[in-house]
Amino acid sequence: MNYILYDKNFITIEDLKIDMEDRGYQFGDGIYEVIGVYNGKTFKMIEHLNRLERSAKELQIDFPHDFRFLKESLEKLQSLNGLQNGMIYLQITRGAASRVHHFPGSDVPPVLIAYTREMNDNSFIQKKGVECITTEDLRWLRCDIKSLNLLGNVLAKQKAVENNSFEAILCRNEIVTEGSATNVFIVKNGVLYTHPANNYILNGITRSTVIEQCRKMNYKVEEKPFKTQDLLDADEAFLTGTLIDVVPVRKINDYNIGSGVPGSITIGIQQIFNTLIN
Repeated sequence: MNYILYDKNFITIEDLKIDMEDRGYQFGDGIYEVIGVYNGKTFKMIEHLNRLERSAKELQIDFPHDFRFLKESLEKLQSLNGLQNGMIYLQITRGAASRVHHFPGSDVPPVLIAYTREMNDNSFIQKKGVECITTEDLRWLRCDIKSLNLLGNVLAKQKAVENNSFEAILCRNEIVTEGSATNVFIVKNGVLYTHPANNYILNGITRSTVIEQCRKMNYKVEEKPFKTQDLLDADEAFLTGTLIDVVPVRKINDYNIGSGVPGSITIGIQQIFNTLIN
């Protein structure tokens, strides 16, 4: 990472200065997106920017600049940093103002920052699958907004790490919602199930892409709530997310999912997704 996009300017990380009273720093008052880059090309950037704009509207944050500027600036940032495989992180906060809880006046502009980072090779976990745990979903009720308020997700992910697991799958009153940083699918009797895209989950771009592609391939997909026991009794389970793509789940809470190895439907979906990104 050599260059950062700060507002409308490309600067080096050494020149970046964050105001101590930036509301993103003090309140988590902001939004973000993570855009995948594969083989030198961004993946679903327009969809990510559409979601970013929606998050901004839900939090009443003025959306700085237009789509064309953002798209061209992010592509230039990728080019300047020579990123071939990795991510573009984009963040918008409500701006820097004297610390009060209510919104600052219209004279305080939002702050936009973007940077790039190379990605780790996830081929091993995609092939072998991962172990997960379940934990109670204690987050706020607007998980559909991709905000900077991620402490609930952080605590869940830390619990997974402490239990030598890849991901914590969140459950709200015995209903599976999503992972701490992923969406969750199960397969039962050839049918795919995933939580509906309401305020309890973030409607992942990879999630939406998988659903779209599965329906094109005549897989039956049901966006409906399912219980923790349904998760444990599933024939197959997998996670979706930017950069991890499609990852099989082989074990949850020390219980094997299905036969304990990636299932045939999950493998087929991985192949479909890999075709898209390659």
